[in-house]
Amino acid sequence: MFLVLSIIAFAWLAARQPETLPVDRRSPFSFRRIGRAIAEVCTHRAAFNYAVAAGFIFAAMIGYLTSAQQIFQDTYGLGAMFPLFFAVLALALGAASIANARLVMRFGMRFLTGRALIVLTGVSAAFFVAAAAMPGQPPFWAFMSYGMVTFFCLGILFGNLTAMAMEPLGHIAGVGAAVVSTLTGLISFLLGTAVGLAYDGTVLPLVAAFAAFGALSFLFVRRGDGAST
Repeated sequence: MFLVLSIIAFAWLAARQPETLPVDRRSPFSFRRIGRAIAEVCTHRAAFNYAVAAGFIFAAMIGYLTSAQQIFQDTYGLGAMFPLFFAVLALALGAASIANARLVMRFGMRFLTGRALIVLTGVSAAFFVAAAAMPGQPPFWAFMSYGMVTFFCLGILFGNLTAMAMEPLGHIAGVGAAVVSTLTGLISFLLGTAVGLAYDGTVLPLVAAFAAFGALSFLFVRRGDGAST
């Protein structure tokens, strides 16, 4: 299905999307030019740090995706109700994306990103301590409440971190987007899979991952901010 959809999307884009760059700004295709652009992205401190920060946040999301069914069905015994509660948390993510479109024009990407990371990390650390005392299986309403806050923060972070990484790469936007997505994907898939494999019948590995990855992302965002000033 992925292959079929990719072919359809490729054919539709090729047929319907004209080149948007003026003729005088177009660059000839060459592997040397692409290689220089890749090197520029990897050595640009602000873009690189923001991309790594995004990788940690996406890793937390991948960790959730690989743990969600086990948590909902095994830890909490929800059985066939799993898709319903999975969708409820997804609503928080979508609501944050809609809200972010308005908030970012008022407060800016860096302000929203910093506050979302502080809330994500702080709430996750506090919930981990509380969950560990329960032990590892807090009431379902508490887990869902924590999830709503966490996913709202994720909805703020996803678009802003990627935009911050791409901000200084407008002149090589195509290659820049490819390198940023590859870097974030590599980090997120490796770490997120490890979180899924760490499932032990409790919510502790997942909550710990949100706290740790949030803190690491905050560190790299601060480094990116320092490099961009």
